[in-house]
Amino acid sequence: QVQLVESGGGLVQPGGSLQLSCAASGTIYELYAMRWYRQAPGTKRELVASIDSSGIPNYADFVKGRFIISRYNAESTVLLQMTSLKPEDTAVYYCNARLSTGWGTPLDEYWGRGTQVTVAS
Repeated sequence: QVQLVESGGGLVQPGGSLQLSCAASGTIYELYAMRWYRQAPGTKRELVASIDSSGIPNYADFVKGRFIISRYNAESTVLLQMTSLKPEDTAVYYCNARLSTGWGTPLDEYWGRGTQVTVAS
């Protein structure tokens, strides 16, 4: 069984910074893309950033230049460094990972339970 656990959310003032962390544990054979999504109340879940197994990142336009995604494959961990935070960044942030649990098994996606980020003065 695979679990993704996020941490690092909280309350921060506009212009501030936070770092989110997501650790994957369990039976992981190979870890492919890891992603951060977010969902604000009354809105659809949206992709914030992704990073592939080679470490190549991609960002949504609304976070480019402010957020940095990184991963540490040895620890099956993905980080999201968020700077210059705005009130509109307020949301629950979810970690997502695409992985296989054994040789020859199909890829599947797993989700964390989310961590709340609130940007307010």
